Formats: sequence, C-alpha cells, structure tokens
Amino acid sequence: MKVLLFHIGRDRYGLPLASIVRVLPLLELKQLPLTPDYVAGLMDLHGEPVPVIDLSRLAGLPAAAAQFDTRIVIVDYRAPGGATHALGLMASQVRGIADIDPQGLEDSGVATAPFLGQVASDADGIVQLVELAHLLPPDVRALLFQDASAA
Repeated sequence: MKVLLFHIGRDRYGLPLASIVRVLPLLELKQLPLTPDYVAGLMDLHGEPVPVIDLSRLAGLPAAAAQFDTRIVIVDYRAPGGATHALGLMASQVRGIADIDPQGLEDSGVATAPFLGQVASDADGIVQLVELAHLLPPDVRALLFQDASAA
C-alpha cells in the first residue's frame, strides 16, 4: 500500500494514497469561529469552500508550524451516512510517498485517538496510519458539512 508520509509532532504518520485527491502548499485560510481549535479554517478550492483540519492540534499538540514542507492534503472524506466531502488536512514535514506492506501492519495496542490506526515498522522507525473514517466526531461533522448531521 502506498502512503503519503508526514509528521505530527516528531512522529511519522501515513495516509493511504487512495484517499488523497491532491496535495497543496500551505494556503491562507479563513477562520471559522466557534469551531474546535483543530479546525484550522476554510480554504477556497476552485470556488468550493473546503474545511481544513490541523492534524497536530487534533492530536493534542501545538498547531502545525507554517514551514516550507507543511502541506494541505485534500481528501475525499466519507461521512458515516455515505456522503463524500472534500476535506483538507494540514500536515507538517510532508516527506513523500512510501510503500507499506499491508501484511506488516499491526494494531498499535493504544486507543487514545480514534483516528490513529495500525502501525508498521521500517528502517526509520514506526509509521502509524491515519483513519479518515474516524477523524471527525459527529458534532464537528455537523458543523463542517451541512448534510452530515445524520451520524
């Protein structure tokens, strides 16, 4: 399985390429008041408003630093009801693409963050997969996507 490698804090994470629509440089975002602090804002993608989640804040860390290798990864986010929405994920230290053998994936044994999935090891250490299906709780989905109120 091919994944896009990036960091949350000092740890490496992967997002399966199959769920990625495009990777963009860091853009200026419109702030969204009264949303959780991990909602970084709203971006304009060819006239379509797309909410952006700061993965560092979602993980309980300081906001992603605006560096040359910080990117906004646009994914097709599928809500539990089946509706698909464009969603931006702000990712730090985007490092490129890696191959992860699905046979080498193991459960992490830790359930602190529902959006963090299985892990694999390579020469550089552990890579943990981000599970898009568990990224947003129902109340945040309802704030960001008008038709997502049905959880």
